[in-house]
Formats: sequence, C-alpha cells, structure tokens
Amino acid sequence: MKEIKGKKIVLGISGSIAAYKAVVLTRLLVKAGAEVQVLMTPAATKFVQPLTFATLSKRPVFTEVTAGEAWNNHVELGLWADAMLVAPATANTLARLANGICDNIISAVYLSARCPVFVAPAMDVDMWHHPSTQRNIDLLATYGNHLIPVGNGELASGLVGEGRLAEPEHIVDYLGRFFGKSQLLKGQKILITAGPTYEGIDPVRFIGNRSSGKMGVALAQAILQQGGEVILVLGPSALKPEGEGLQLIRVESAQEMYDAAVSAFPDCQAGIMAAAVADYRPVNMATEKIKKSDDRMTIELVKNPDIAAQLGRQKQTHQRLIGFALETTQGEANAKSKLARKNLDFIVLNSLQDSGAGFGVDTNKVSIFSSDNKVYHFELKTKDAVAQDIVATTLLDIKSKD
Repeated sequence: MKEIKGKKIVLGISGSIAAYKAVVLTRLLVKAGAEVQVLMTPAATKFVQPLTFATLSKRPVFTEVTAGEAWNNHVELGLWADAMLVAPATANTLARLANGICDNIISAVYLSARCPVFVAPAMDVDMWHHPSTQRNIDLLATYGNHLIPVGNGELASGLVGEGRLAEPEHIVDYLGRFFGKSQLLKGQKILITAGPTYEGIDPVRFIGNRSSGKMGVALAQAILQQGGEVILVLGPSALKPEGEGLQLIRVESAQEMYDAAVSAFPDCQAGIMAAAVADYRPVNMATEKIKKSDDRMTIELVKNPDIAAQLGRQKQTHQRLIGFALETTQGEANAKSKLARKNLDFIVLNSLQDSGAGFGVDTNKVSIFSSDNKVYHFELKTKDAVAQDIVATTLLDIKSKD
C-alpha cells in the first residue's frame, strides 16, 4: 500500500488474546513498506513472545522503559514515529492512555508522541459497553486520537457481540486511508455549532436536552484532518475537544450560541449546524431559586432566535450551510421542509426511531438531502465514521464552488 510505504509506525501491543492478530498486523505493515517499532506490555508477552515481533519487524522489541542499565528512550520514539498504533488496546490500556497513567512503555511513548495516535480496542462485550470504558474512549477522542471501530462476533469468553479487535487488513486499510487523505479543506474555515443549550429557569434549574455534542466534535476532527480550520461553538458539554486549527467557543444559552455563530459566519466558507438548540426559553429567569409551593407551576416561554435560518438569510454565494434534523415522525418530509425554509445547501437527517442513533450514543445513522434534490443514505456507523461521510458529501468540493 503506497500510502504507508516509508512511514514510521510505533505498534503498541497490550495483554489480550487478540495479540495473536498483531503478528499478522506487523507482517502486513512491513509488507506495505512501513518501518515498525513494536512495544509490548509485560502481559502481552504472555500471549506472544517478543522474538516473533522482533523477527517480523527486524527491530528489537521494547517491553520496559528500562532494560538492565539502559534506558529505552520513549521521548525519542514519540518524536520518531509518523503514527502510533495501539492494537490490541485492552480496557486497562485505554484507561491508562485516557488518564495519563505512565507506568509502562506504551503509555510512556503515548504521552511523548507528537504524531497521530490510533487505538484498536479489544475486550469482551460487557467490558466494551461498560460506562467507564466508553468514558475513556470519549476522552481519547477529545484528545484528537483516532478510534478504529471494534468488530462484532464471537469473543474469547464464548459470548457474541462487540469487542473483537478489528481484522489486521482493516487496520492497515484504515491507516492507508488516513495517510492517503489530501488536504482538500486547507485554507478553508468552517463554523460548527454543537451540543445542547441550557435555558435558565432560575439559578439552579434550566430547560435543556440530552445532546452530548459528540457528533459536532467528530465533525470538527474530520475537518481538521482534511487541513481545514474550525470555529466550534459548543454548548454545555463534558467534551474537551482540542486540535491544531480549532477555535473553541463555549456557550450556554441559545442566544449566546446565536450571537457567536452570527458573528463568526461571515469569515467562514461553510457552517454546519449540529447543535440541539432549545426552541424556547423562559420569558423571565428568576433571580432566586424557585421554592416549591402550589401543586402546579406555569412557566411562560418565548421562542429562541433561529440560528440556521439567520445564517441562511445572510449566506453569501461563496458560502455553504449544512443543517441537522432530528425527527421522531415524518423525518424525510420534515427535513426537506427545513432544507427549503432555512435556505440550506444540505440537511442531515437522523431519527430517534433508529436504534443506535440520536443523543448520548457513539453511533449514528443518517441520510443527507441536498438543495438540488440529491439523497445519500448511510448505514449505522460510529459518529467518527458518520462525520467522515458528512464531510465527504457536503464539503470536500467546496473549493471548486468558490
């Protein structure tokens, strides 16, 4: 694979039965022309001997930060690599990387790496779905790391489900596609709104929704990977996105998001409205906490400003605007109506009726409708993969449209 030829890759192998797949992975990377430096945790050496990887990579395998009187320079390795790949990445290793626990050679090199980092998890299905594992995956994504999706099938425990290490051929293809990407959005600045908005009722209560901001953050990362710059206007979210070329603006209310987006859009070539903005807010926010009294309480609401509609009105001929529609019924009809009413170029539809799509999950299933009546349907995928599909469909030809 020409995209990988000549690339320097640090391959970290942690203690999983899936370590046997790393043997094939090493062979494929070397065959593709990569220089591979293998790192192993002590637990990994119980599954496959380091000699196997040393023979295939034609380089010594490092299993400790120190070796006798010598020091395996993890800083140097982190600077040497064009990419770091951790495969298999166990739940234990994910926790170490996400939380900066530097007690083995893999985490030491990871914390020193200035290159793109890819993690290919491997564990049993319940471990994969455990909230702590998913939290660590989310944290790693906010650092700009790349998740290679797990496979679905029979696991070492005998259970069937998600958690299998991706097949070596798939991992090599993933790396090839990453290195082969052109910088099609270089010099382009894209505005993204993401996350929920909170509309204050009193100092401790608010009207909001369950949006996590994951989809918008994934879109930001996909654009950065294509060389673009991103202004990310992010509502209340636990995510902490980072990356070269990313300008993060934190907001809370719909009015704050509106003001930030309207101010930023004139300097952008495109806008993606991925935020779940509250349609209404209380007319008056109480200055003190409202005490419980009567059996019922009425809150008068007023409509919030429509961010997408306003940007659609001020959009210039060189700009592109992409909206989102989350629907529960009549999804296609409602999305197409919104596309026309708000002067959008594309609208991304996802439905709460689709299992695995919507708020708070790591997957999504979307359809994209264009203003020139084209339709693109996609299967259920990770939000990172969905973001790639959205960017490829709506933005990658943006220069030719200027």
